[in-house]
Amino acid sequence: MKRYIKNIAVLIIASLGLFACEDVIDVEVQTGQIRLVIEASLDWEKGTLGNNQTIKLSTSTPYFETANNTAVTNATVMVTNLDTNEVFNFVNQNDGTYTTDVFVPVENNQYQLEVVYNNETYIATETLMPVPDINDVNQSVDGGIDPDLLEVNIYFDDPADEDNFYLIRYYEEGDLFPYFEDYSDEFSNGNEVHDFFEKQEDEDNDQAEFQPGDSVDISLYGISERYYNYMRILIEQYYSGGNPFSSNGVQLKGNCVNATNQANYPYGYFRATQVVKTSYTFQ
Repeated sequence: MKRYIKNIAVLIIASLGLFACEDVIDVEVQTGQIRLVIEASLDWEKGTLGNNQTIKLSTSTPYFETANNTAVTNATVMVTNLDTNEVFNFVNQNDGTYTTDVFVPVENNQYQLEVVYNNETYIATETLMPVPDINDVNQSVDGGIDPDLLEVNIYFDDPADEDNFYLIRYYEEGDLFPYFEDYSDEFSNGNEVHDFFEKQEDEDNDQAEFQPGDSVDISLYGISERYYNYMRILIEQYYSGGNPFSSNGVQLKGNCVNATNQANYPYGYFRATQVVKTSYTFQ
């Protein structure tokens, strides 16, 4: 019994010694320059007029800062169709969003975004790319990485004799994030394209495998080559996060430039796309 008590005493003293050696270390994290963030996606859903569009402006924040309101409410936003010279003014909603209900989307026309903020003018141009229809959507269990998991399949015809680029978005309600894929027709030009999406369990993102009765929303975008290259790098960096064998991430710049002060460049991208949307419920 005495030896037991003695051992307990030694453990307590050792533990106190460990706690006494703890020091709080404050690490000063460098803060980058605050920049304008432009979220400008003119998405024309196939089968609609595409008149209603929204552009969101905010400012960047330090990595650990979550309390600040970063909405930009004192900017001027307009989009011009460079083929027709038609101008679309976006109305300030005083919450960081700028909207219009008179936008006219035209396939293969070039559009220019102009944002005036803090006496500086930001410019970006993009061509509105068309998108083919989705031919079929079905499910299977034998085409994915895990032969026991359900996957959703989509099929669409790629136009022949031209270079085409696509962005595919999959989302099940309740998931923390959607899943994106970029696709080039380099090796499938003029053929029917097949793409599939299989979800694996991910506790960190509160994501579960597909089960019968689950419904997934699917969006297929026709995009420009420049936007494809941008998204390809962005997707690669996002999904390789935490991988010890992945390459180092790089600061990714979009197509928006500061025409007044080139060094004060913004974050974000101005895209103009046609999109076809559908959904599928697993059986």
